[in-house]
Amino acid sequence: MPHARYDAVADFLAGWTATDDPVTTALLDLLGPVAGTRVLDMACGHGRIARELARRGADVVGVDISGNLLTMARESEQASPSGVRYVRADLTASGLFAPAAFDAAACNFGLSDIDDLGSAIAAVSHALKPGGRFVFSVLHPCFAGGKDTAASWPATGSYYDEGRWTPRDARSTLRRQVGASHRMLSTYLNTLRAHGLWLDRMAEPLPEPDWDPAHDADRKPLYLVVRTLKLTLTSCDRGQHLVCDQHSPEGVAAIGQPPWNVADGE
Repeated sequence: MPHARYDAVADFLAGWTATDDPVTTALLDLLGPVAGTRVLDMACGHGRIARELARRGADVVGVDISGNLLTMARESEQASPSGVRYVRADLTASGLFAPAAFDAAACNFGLSDIDDLGSAIAAVSHALKPGGRFVFSVLHPCFAGGKDTAASWPATGSYYDEGRWTPRDARSTLRRQVGASHRMLSTYLNTLRAHGLWLDRMAEPLPEPDWDPAHDADRKPLYLVVRTLKLTLTSCDRGQHLVCDQHSPEGVAAIGQPPWNVADGE
């Protein structure tokens, strides 16, 4: 299993439990109602998003590679049971999920921590039912950071230089410790499309008021939140058509057979 960068900084996230920040709010809004559905929380960390999804009535599986973060998540679950199941696994490993096991999936700032984007997107597409939605948040890939604030790529660099880097900006307190992978917007969209995930909606939420004293984030987006749908492209005499379940809200397929194929525990 690949090295878990977040094992060394798990304590840094211990106090982060609120889900009312602008990015989380946008992510949950785009994910939509989850009551009675099965939801995968990719790179779930210490379970902040997973617990909120469970509170909203979802049957949640959280997957992460960091054993230390999952220990924190399981301790929170033991203290206040919500029914979330946590699994330590590499999201890019083949055969992790049974096909069409989930109605929806979410990933909050986790894609930039996963080195193999293609395998991660392939895994989530495989795990989603037809019409299922995948919602994720990232630092906005199109813009460099501002004063004391890192974005997806360094202000002294180039948007076209993809790869892993480590910010040094004063307000980027987490990314200074774990780094991040920058990808162009086209890389994200083309990778999603290659695995049957079609762009549906996007949001570019402002940070909380006064979060950025220099107000650079008030002028150019710092965050990007995206919703995609798993749709099937078929061809006929009249051309190509997207196919999904037209009888459920927003084309999302109804709940089907039970669970997934991940192993319990470590």
